[in-house]
Amino acid sequence: MDDQLYQADPHIVATWAKGWAIAREVSPPVPDGGAFRIEVGLPDHVRRYIFSAATTAVRQIADTISDPYIFLKVCAPPDVVSRLLPPGWVIQPQAYMMTCFGAMAPVNTALQEGYVLDISEDIPVPIVRILTTQGEVAAIGRIAFVGDYAIYDRIETHESHRRRKLGSVIMKTLEAVGAARGINKGLLVATREGRALYETLGWRLHSLYTTAEIPGPVLPG
Repeated sequence: MDDQLYQADPHIVATWAKGWAIAREVSPPVPDGGAFRIEVGLPDHVRRYIFSAATTAVRQIADTISDPYIFLKVCAPPDVVSRLLPPGWVIQPQAYMMTCFGAMAPVNTALQEGYVLDISEDIPVPIVRILTTQGEVAAIGRIAFVGDYAIYDRIETHESHRRRKLGSVIMKTLEAVGAARGINKGLLVATREGRALYETLGWRLHSLYTTAEIPGPVLPG
């Protein structure tokens, strides 16, 4: 059995959950029935449960949920997670929990003409932005710290500014923020597209990260 497919290190998952909650400024995770429960409190994201493996605990918690906007996050393949779910649950696009223990690969962080780097470092969750000279946010990322780990979160490049290596600049700048605090172990969860970028920077797959939900109506805004 490939551990990267079917389970994750519980310590890594616990650290990720704590860092995610810090980065999103929500309540810290609480152990609950074999998962880490986070009360997010948004209309379209009420709560999430994070599991380090696909066990019967997934089914036990899923059986207690009938409302939408509550998410199950499981470190396992989607087909394995699906078999544990009652009817009505839907699997979202695949994501990937990744790690980088040590320095990322070197890249050219010089920005193309028309962009400027903006770093907000002296705040609980440092933010790095790349702005256009007109003040538009072209790319952004955040970093939270849990012990000796840095949790990278919400790394985004606006669609009209992609393929200009802005994501690499965001990641390397966030890395420098962590290194200034003596932290060089990184965690993140990537989309399929994001995984390709992070692997070029030296990140490695830790586990698959499958999300399930009961679909609800699209809320305004």
